Amino acid sequence: MKATIITIGDEILIGQITDTNSGFIAKSLDKIGIQIHEMISISDDKSHILETFAKVQNEVDFVIITGGLGPTKDDLTKITFCDYFQDTLQRNSTVENHIVALFTKMNFNVSQVNRDQALLPSKAIVLQNQFGTAPGMWMTKEKTVFVSLPGVPYEMKAIVTNELVPKIVSEYKRPYILHKTILTYGQGESIVAERIEPWEDNLPGFVKLAYLPNPGRVRLRLTARGPNESILQTTINDLVEKLVEIIGDIIVGFEEDESIELVLRELLSQKGLTLSTAESCTGGKISEIITSISGSSNYFRGGIVSYATDTKVSLLGVKQSTIDAFSVVSTQVAEEMALGVQKVLRSDFAVATTGNAGPSKGDADASLGTVCVAIATPNGVFSEQFNFGQPRQKVIDRAVNKGLEMLLKEILKNY
Repeated sequence: MKATIITIGDEILIGQITDTNSGFIAKSLDKIGIQIHEMISISDDKSHILETFAKVQNEVDFVIITGGLGPTKDDLTKITFCDYFQDTLQRNSTVENHIVALFTKMNFNVSQVNRDQALLPSKAIVLQNQFGTAPGMWMTKEKTVFVSLPGVPYEMKAIVTNELVPKIVSEYKRPYILHKTILTYGQGESIVAERIEPWEDNLPGFVKLAYLPNPGRVRLRLTARGPNESILQTTINDLVEKLVEIIGDIIVGFEEDESIELVLRELLSQKGLTLSTAESCTGGKISEIITSISGSSNYFRGGIVSYATDTKVSLLGVKQSTIDAFSVVSTQVAEEMALGVQKVLRSDFAVATTGNAGPSKGDADASLGTVCVAIATPNGVFSEQFNFGQPRQKVIDRAVNKGLEMLLKEILKNY
């Protein structure tokens, strides 16, 4: 079964906001065996919406639309649905009661504009929106189901999770889609591809391999599709076992949701270990990644962004004599930063970064792109120096990934 995802909104087309909804919807549908055929972003224009609907009609099984369901006059989706399905708007008492209850709970008056959110195409099946006033709508024409969802991300996610996915699962027989992502660090995409070429050439036809490179790391995602889940799982397990024999030296974990922070969460939580960060050139990015997932408060003690040189001295206890002797961008300073934050925040591990991301040198004598990363452990501290070149964002991204890689390898190897 296939699906097309359509986002409606001029604000997306002009780059005013970034479309994050499509990615969430795609992952949610993929997990239940629905293949994503295409993603389309279109303007808040009635004729454009109708043309797009006609184009995808009967081409896919599901069309998932986000945006255009708000109370203002520029939100056209409901009216356009009526035109496309030859329907009329009708007040839905269940939805209206929900709207009134929602506003009453917040001690707000319910305006007529808000009440009119309960005007829906009469043929629509309502997908309840527990967090907002605009419900989702499910309508069928010929061989295609059209589902309209609000554009507000947290409202959309709740409807997809609690309403849309369960409805599809209960009403449609779907193929199985299994993924396995192997996380590798330290070698580039071309080197990894060369090492595993014979293995890749012998993949069965129902298994696909995708390379997902980022600065300093490559994720290898295996995807198997078919009617028999047991066969798919056995095949994936066998392939991964053979892959470990070939590149086990650079494999640092296996991800279901493709993120190193999830691997670290499992390791640190299982082993009862804690972590802190001291960041200069990465500006808090490592802490941001670690705290982006739930449960990080169980092991992450906190972070200090010691961007200025004097902050490294006053907050982290870096010796001025060390800076004078080796420069602020040095492995010696990185190690003192790591040990300092480990002591201040009382953590088992600490990651520290100091570098010259560019485009100007600032306080550092080191060349542009130089980054020093240190890891403090319960048994000591170690560090490495790198040069990630330019531009600035590339340096920062690679420094973040290198810090996480070094931490992960240390935990896997010794703890």
